[in-house]
Amino acid sequence: MKKKYLLTPGPTPLPPEVMSALSRPIIHHRTAEYGEVFGEVNKGLKYLFQTAEDVFMFASSGTGAMEASVVNLLSPKDKVIAVEAGKFGERWLELCNTFGLDVIPVHVQWGKSVAPSLIEKLLKENPTTKAVFVTLCETSTGVTTDVKAIAAVTAKTNAVVVVDAISGLGAMELKTDEWGVDVVVSGSQKGMMLPPGLGFISLSKKAQKMMETSKLPKYYFNLKAYKKALEKLDTPYTPAIGLTVALKEALKLLQDEGLENVLKRHAVMAEATRQAVKALGLEVFASPSSDTVTAVKLPEGMDGGKLYKTMKNDLGVQAADGQGNLKGKILRFAHLGYMDASDVILGISALEVALWKIGYPVKMGEGVKAAQKVLYQV
Repeated sequence: MKKKYLLTPGPTPLPPEVMSALSRPIIHHRTAEYGEVFGEVNKGLKYLFQTAEDVFMFASSGTGAMEASVVNLLSPKDKVIAVEAGKFGERWLELCNTFGLDVIPVHVQWGKSVAPSLIEKLLKENPTTKAVFVTLCETSTGVTTDVKAIAAVTAKTNAVVVVDAISGLGAMELKTDEWGVDVVVSGSQKGMMLPPGLGFISLSKKAQKMMETSKLPKYYFNLKAYKKALEKLDTPYTPAIGLTVALKEALKLLQDEGLENVLKRHAVMAEATRQAVKALGLEVFASPSSDTVTAVKLPEGMDGGKLYKTMKNDLGVQAADGQGNLKGKILRFAHLGYMDASDVILGISALEVALWKIGYPVKMGEGVKAAQKVLYQV
């Protein structure tokens, strides 16, 4: 018998409380019982998003929430800036192009972060820009974007900043209202510790005003319908009932731990992983590296696919391979959601063994020791 461990940056492991909630008998959504659950969820989402504004929820993946941010704010031919620093930045470009927007693409070297000064320069050169699309944590590379600085730049203009926080929310600092972040989108299968299936979006007052003039087509993702329903603690269409019930439990876990402690836990796990990688003579791929996923740059000539499969098939530990042109060149370790120090130690230990199995001259135990020094302050 071989146990399996999930260390991917989505989906992430589920807490027992969430799994238990998912096994409960289903309830009807047009009832007071569901309304009570939905009310608790809405309060918890505001806490997690750090906003006083409404947070809208869809039965969709995070990509659905990304699409909702585009179609509810903009009109055909509107000028926008879209930052692409990885596979999920590419998604912003694809969405904006799909809906006929005038896109200014900002291509950043994968593993690097966009400079806020470049966004400021582009906004000055293009004063009619309506929105700037960025990614808090680019999961494909592990890089972090300085959302706070970019929000400070867009605040001086008519443009809104739209942030893909699908893998960052609940794991990295994102002070929505305090920083003036106009739109935050997220998904359920990362820091929220749920299965995939729920998308979320919050909008500032500035972004809500743009909804009034948007002319892009929308039906299921029409936020006006969700806003009207939410006033009655309801949804315009059938919600993902089981996931919503489980979300109540996940949000309670996050609130009980305290968001500040949740973020600190992720930061410590991330630093332990980075130090372990360096102790093994390897490099961290991204700079600045995120607190949700660490991408390990593999040495030239190493068969990254073989390393990934050795960990998964021989050791039962599933990290994530690289994506796009990084496939086989990096290995991504998540320290996200329902994870703690033991998950980091397990992952690094499996990495050491897998490296040894494929012939890399690894010093067994060095990575684990380095991680322990950070995790336990040895």
